[in-house]
Amino acid sequence: MHAVAPPKPDHSRFPMVILASSSPRRRTLFEDAGIPHAVHPSTVDDGVLNSGRVHPQQWVGSLAYYKASSTAQNLDPVTRSGAVVLGADTVCVQGDQIIGQPVDRADAGRIIRTMAGRTHDVLTGVALIDPETGHREIFVDRSVVTVGELTEEQIETYLDSGDWKGKAGAYNITERLAAGWPITFEGDETSIVGLPMTRTLERIVAFSGR
Repeated sequence: MHAVAPPKPDHSRFPMVILASSSPRRRTLFEDAGIPHAVHPSTVDDGVLNSGRVHPQQWVGSLAYYKASSTAQNLDPVTRSGAVVLGADTVCVQGDQIIGQPVDRADAGRIIRTMAGRTHDVLTGVALIDPETGHREIFVDRSVVTVGELTEEQIETYLDSGDWKGKAGAYNITERLAAGWPITFEGDETSIVGLPMTRTLERIVAFSGR
């Protein structure tokens, strides 16, 4: 599947968006779209949290809200005025297993080998918060990704590159498609990267009432 053309929004309709994330990929998506934004990462360390028996969609939506809420509570009055705080989280789901970011090279190798030749879901939770009123909106976007068979050479070369670091499912789909990996998908490519931009920008405008 070809990548969906990026949205071309009317910039005058957007409030200042506060990204509760240090993800360079999410920031790049906003920069490419030309949307006014600032980065105020949340203090939430989801690496120490356990999803337990929660459904993956509930889990990723909750994490997105948890991050947005953390940032919203720590903004000064000037920054919060007229802004919308956006929190997001992305996980892969294969069978009943939630797959987040790899902890090290060995874990990344395990994840990639598990995904090769199989199909998995990618869930991205998005939370919007008005830091002045506390009003919130949460939604989850789902994509389906199929990874073809990979050779050991492909996997080892990738692991050596370190490009798996900090990425849900140990990969970035845009980078892997450019590298020639046999990947097909259904859904929004930007959602698989970390934020469903078309849907998110539409919701920000509606949420802010502009």
